[in-house]
Amino acid sequence: MIPNRAKVAVLISGRGSNMAALLYAAKAENCPFEIILVASNNPEAPGLTLAEAEGIATFAHPHKGMNRAEHDQIMHDAIKLAGAEYIALAGYMRILSDDFVNRWQDHMLNIHPSLLPKYKGLDTYQRALDAGDSHAGCSVHLVTATLDDGPILGQTKVAVQSDDTADILADRVLIAEHQLYPATLAKYVTRKADPDWILDQLRTRVLALEETHERESFGTPGWRVGSEKSAKYFAYFSYRHLGDTGTSVFVKTSGLDEQAALLDADPGLYFAPKFYGKSGWIAIRMDTGRTDWDHISDWLRKSWRMVAPKRLTKMMDIAEEF
Repeated sequence: MIPNRAKVAVLISGRGSNMAALLYAAKAENCPFEIILVASNNPEAPGLTLAEAEGIATFAHPHKGMNRAEHDQIMHDAIKLAGAEYIALAGYMRILSDDFVNRWQDHMLNIHPSLLPKYKGLDTYQRALDAGDSHAGCSVHLVTATLDDGPILGQTKVAVQSDDTADILADRVLIAEHQLYPATLAKYVTRKADPDWILDQLRTRVLALEETHERESFGTPGWRVGSEKSAKYFAYFSYRHLGDTGTSVFVKTSGLDEQAALLDADPGLYFAPKFYGKSGWIAIRMDTGRTDWDHISDWLRKSWRMVAPKRLTKMMDIAEEF
């Protein structure tokens, strides 16, 4: 069983077939998420009975007679009380308030029965048939304030056959949904330990620093500051690079004394890189899934300042005085 699995709350309004797909996928020993709550705006939702039978905590509160914000607050409180880190919408037939969506930004997913951006909203199967599409399908996307409009995380195409009706096509798309949703959710909750995702996050922060450019060094991305001729390296990305394990960023310290102090203070976060360690560089681990990106940004700027041209640091010093 994977330790520290991502905790997911699933919101449903009816039978919860996609909830069931997620629930049973989570029973696998190598699944990186667990379902800790199934919640609904419909106390009679059949999916709640299934979740209870499988030993999953449930919560329900009807929305009738309540404004959207009040009901969303009740749902939010129940989800937080359960300890959920992510929300998976699985046939939750409520438009969520902007405030609720913002609270769960980048931590709430939805599955939709079309190949988005085609056919947002309802009646997606009939609309695909009426348009003469060769394929229908399903999409998993992040939830934003605009209906069915968030970044797409995964899609599955389903061929349209000549004798399809909307109901027949819906049954086949549903099979695809049950395959796509657990796989996409698993990939998303583990993204913070994925080297490509980490590199994208790191690159964005590094290249935001003044006069910084990227140049490969010994087969790995490195970043320099200054003119092309006189630029100096201040950071490197490492994914099992030159004998080092895991994924990390190398940055400069003031010297071996500071490096030793960091290693003593937090050996779980820092280590001395094999190739650069003798020069006082320090490696910061970024593959735990719990990276403090503010901490990484602070180190990048500190390392940048150690080698940046005086004309850049002087202006920064003056600005910081004010």
